[in-house]
Parts: sequence; structure tokens; C-alpha cells
Amino acid sequence: MTTPPKPIDIVPLKNRPAWKALEEHYARVRDLQLRQLFATDPQRSGTFTVEAVGLYFDYSKHRINAETRNLLVELAEQSGLRQHIDAMFRGDKINVTEQRSVLHVALRAQKGEPFFSDGVDVVPEVHAVLDKMAAFAEQVRSGAWKGHTGKRIKNVISIGIGGSDLGPVMAYEALKHYSQRDMTFQFVSNVDGTDFVEATHGLSAEETLFIICSKTFTTLETMTNGRTARSWALNQLKDEKAVAKHFVAVSTNTAKVVEFGIDSANMFEFWDWVGGRYSMDSAIGLSTMIAIGPDHFQAMLAGFHAMDEHFRTAPFHQNLPVLMGLLAVWYNTFFDAQTVAVLPYDQYLKRFPAYLQQLTMESNGKQVTLDGKRVSYQTGPIYWGEPGTNGQHSFYQLIHQGTKLIPCDFIAFLQTLNPVGTHHELLLANVFAQAEALAFGKTPDEVRSEGTAEWLVPHRTFEGNRPSTVILAERLTPETLGKLIALYEHSVFTQGTIWQIDSFDQWGVELGKALANRIIPELAETADKELTHDSSTNALIRKYRKLSANSSK
Repeated sequence: MTTPPKPIDIVPLKNRPAWKALEEHYARVRDLQLRQLFATDPQRSGTFTVEAVGLYFDYSKHRINAETRNLLVELAEQSGLRQHIDAMFRGDKINVTEQRSVLHVALRAQKGEPFFSDGVDVVPEVHAVLDKMAAFAEQVRSGAWKGHTGKRIKNVISIGIGGSDLGPVMAYEALKHYSQRDMTFQFVSNVDGTDFVEATHGLSAEETLFIICSKTFTTLETMTNGRTARSWALNQLKDEKAVAKHFVAVSTNTAKVVEFGIDSANMFEFWDWVGGRYSMDSAIGLSTMIAIGPDHFQAMLAGFHAMDEHFRTAPFHQNLPVLMGLLAVWYNTFFDAQTVAVLPYDQYLKRFPAYLQQLTMESNGKQVTLDGKRVSYQTGPIYWGEPGTNGQHSFYQLIHQGTKLIPCDFIAFLQTLNPVGTHHELLLANVFAQAEALAFGKTPDEVRSEGTAEWLVPHRTFEGNRPSTVILAERLTPETLGKLIALYEHSVFTQGTIWQIDSFDQWGVELGKALANRIIPELAETADKELTHDSSTNALIRKYRKLSANSSK
């Protein structure tokens, strides 16, 4: 690899004046109580709420005051966030270790809106692929695309892993209300054969289309599942020519795609300036487009784009992704709050926290700065969560009364897509109540006033002062989903910029893969050939060999 470009010249984090001011400020405000903050400022809710691009972002229940916000914004400015945003949108190679542009924002650019990588406007290519996707999606949805035996496609199975799977799965579940219900959509990612077997259980190959998502068409897990899918289909269809009618590819490796038996005309491209976890609105989203249709897919892209433009242009103190990212830095780095709970109060968003796990932790799970120096502060909080109200009967106990500080993001919609009696009012009441309970808790005196026995008072006391953000939108639409995803994408970028890390590489996933490739043939060895791993790994391999040999007798 050639010498990387010099990163934007920024003073190290702990040497920035705003950082030092925040350290002093934190010592003064860390014990502030939200009860006190609201009591002394009746207008607090309005002061710490931003409404933009169709989202209502209430961050008033955070352990901050106006000075905190101002110092965090100063930190963003001194961290070169504006310059980094401009560099990303310019197409500069801000993915330093891989020397790549970071242009997922170009995937949702409007026609005629230029984005450049290596001096080439990539937007025409993006829209050419989108148009090709739309034409294919309409063929499948309408029944014009027929399988090898002339039957209509009723089942679509997307095969990928990581960003090639988590995004499409999440988007399909989130937008199922808008999907074509006479079709079935399944997703296979795990190399565990159970994943494939269960996804294809009861399906007919005559009515099934596979989408294999692999940029290189060599990804071990994806191609193992892809070859299994090929065998499964041909076992029923009995003709090699059937592959061309039942398989399409999202890839850049034409030779490997054709070798597999897929018509190169049915290969949908994407680019190395799109990271896997940022790719769901590229051709990786083909299954999503088939499910919801090209118009809804375009609406989702419009939502992404609206948030992109807000992030690019809004002042930092009114910028939703910037504020979200700054709050994450505030708690993770100063309060040592190691996790963030994402709590969507909509069943359609049940896979949203899992999607965010990769987006956030693969991006900012880094221990060295852009220039390769070890960080001396916390980066990359753990993101996790479940939809409400399920989580309330699961892990909320720890959030309310545990010893860990866990900032929470509550996501809710003012209108439901499925009106059923008073269900939605009950759902929203729980959102608002949980945020209120976390913030203000219940004092010992309030517990006593209810007639509680003194010995029970400590058990029924809630300390409160647990921070949360409430994000409201009118309805869960494709456009709203795009805005929410982009909100978190740019929040991740904000955090990474302040921590001076590369949010767009993922070297941490490589070592395990390399070692697995070394172990695979060793598992198949029948003779006890010399193993050169550590004693634990050697013993595990031998244990597998022994059990495998016994099971084959």
C-alpha cells in the first residue's frame, strides 16, 4: 500500500481547549439532577428540542445544561467536524487506511447532483444501477420474470453477510407494511446450514429467486451458502440452464458471476467507495426494492438525502446527527457509560437495533487514531436494544435501578400503520412514561407517601437521573426510515471525527477470518497431523476430529 494521504491536521483530542474546558465543566455538573434542571428552567424542553426534516428530537432529559451543549459544539468545531463533513461530500479519501472515498451519500443523490471519486462524477453510475434495479424489480413483482419452468417467482431469498444482510433484513422488516404480500422474502447469512435449511423449508425451486450479494463473489460464508442454494435449486430443476433464471448477483466480479452460471446482464454493481454497513441503499437493497417497489425505494432514498443535506448544512447546535453524536461522546468518554440502548416503539423496527450494532460498533470500535497512535480515551460505545414494550418486561429493570448508566434513544411514531383499538395510545403512553421515569425516578419520600413499609422503601425507590432522547416522527414510512438510518450514520461519523479514528475501515474482522481459513482443512484431517495453534485450540480441533470420526461409524 502506498503512503496514505495526510489526515486533516487537527490538534490531538485532549489538547483541544474545548476538551479541557469540558473536563472542568464535567467535574462541576456530573452530579446535577434532572429534577433540579427542569425545576430551575421551566422552558428547558423547548431549549433542548430540535425539529427538523420531519423528526422531533427531544434531548432535554440529558444531564447537560446550555454550557455543556456550547462546549460540545466547540469541541466539534475544534475537531474539524465541518472540514471532515466537507471532505466526505467532496469525495476525499477520508477512509485513510484503505485510501478510499466515503460516498454512501452519493447513493441517494438526486440526478444531476455531482459527487466525485478520483475526479469522476459517480452519480450517473448510481442512477444507472438504480434504473436497472427498478426495471428488474418490476419484472419480478409483476410476474413478467418467469422461472425456468415458466412459473412466476413467489419467493426471494437474499444471500449475504454483514452489511450485505443486516441492512436488507432490517429494511424489509421495517417496511413490511409496504411490501408485496403475495411474495415471500427470506434472508440467509449464517454459514450454519440451519439458516439455509430453514429459509428454504417448504419452498419450491420453480418459484424461488436467489440474490447473491458479494462484492468479490469470493466471500466464504456467502459463497458457501450460494453454492448450497445452487445445489438445492438444481436438485429440483435438473437443468444447469435454470441457474440463469433463478439466480442474480450483486457484485463487481463479472468473471466469477458468469462462472457460477448467472447471466452477466443480471449482475448489479456497486463500488469500493461504499462500505458494507453503508450499502443498503445501493444494489445490496435489491431485495428491498423488489419487496416494496421502486417508488417506495426512491422515497426511502429521498429520506436519506434529506438527512444528508441537513447534516451538511445545519448549524451544529441545531444539527440532529451532530447533537446525537456529541451526546454519545459526552456519556461514553466523560461518564464512562459504555453502552447506548436503542428502543424503537414500533414492532416493524424490531431489527433496527441489530442493524445499528454493525453500523456503530464496526465503525467506531477502534483503538488507534488516524495516524496510528493508541487512543487514551474511550471510543465506540456498545449499541443494543429491543422494541418496546417487550424490553420493559426484560432489561428495563437494569436501566432503571441497576448500577450502570445507560443512555437511551426512544423512537416512536405519532400515528400507527395498523390501528387496532387503543393499542397505539397505550404504546405511546409507555414511551413517554419510560422517558419520564428514567429522568425523574421516585424519591424515598414519594414511596413513603404511598404507605410503603420502611423496609421496602429502598427497594421501591428509583434514583432517576437516567438520560434519554425521544425521537418522534409522524408515521413509519420509507422516507422516515431513510432519515432515521442517515441520522445514525452521521452520528457515528461525528463521534469518529472527534475521537480522530477511521470510522470506515474494519480491520478487526479480518484476523478471525484468516485463522478460520487455516483451521478449515485441519478439521477435515483424519490423521492427527501436527497442529501449531495454542494448546486450547489444538485440543478443540482434536475433540472435533474425534467426535466427527465417531459419528461417521
